Amino acid sequence: MALFDWRSENEGPVLYGAGVMLRPPRPADYPAWSELREISRDYLQPFEPAWAEDDLTRAAYKRRLAIYAREMELGTAYPFFILNQQTGTLLGAITLSNIRRGVAETATLGYWVGRPYAGEGRATSAVAAILEFAFGGLALHRVEAACVPHNHASRRVLEKSGFRHEGTAKAYLKINGVWADHHLFGVLESDLGGRRLSEREL
Repeated sequence: MALFDWRSENEGPVLYGAGVMLRPPRPADYPAWSELREISRDYLQPFEPAWAEDDLTRAAYKRRLAIYAREMELGTAYPFFILNQQTGTLLGAITLSNIRRGVAETATLGYWVGRPYAGEGRATSAVAAILEFAFGGLALHRVEAACVPHNHASRRVLEKSGFRHEGTAKAYLKINGVWADHHLFGVLESDLGGRRLSEREL
């Protein structure tokens, strides 16, 4: 069962899913985050924007946290770290970004899981929890996501979570320094048929 609460105004929401806890990144997470990113570098880089030379430094991490805090304050994005609910081990990250209100009520979903935890279903659990937050806590209408065509694992996560393939965008994002085509996916609150996301197959 995916639940969420608000620990404090500054910390932001904390979400719970099947075996995972999602919460905003904290300064004390830096060692675990930098280590997981470093050991997963070769695994993640084919699917991400090019990493800056100082990407894993403490200074760059502090800048990330400042941006995250501002985005949450404005309500334009909600970044979370994915943690093992039992051990607290950092597994990856997931973000609702580019939140548009008014006539759209839409957000964009992105996520990554470190190499040691790939294939364990952690991303699927995290997506289920964040969709329940998006459609429940944030009262959004639609969530979008995209992945490069050769990222078969990410596509499986999206499809298991109720996303539908809506088309392909040419040269959609610059990935690892190269403009790359992306498969586009979307899910509406109504697509889930009123069923709780935690009741869907993970």
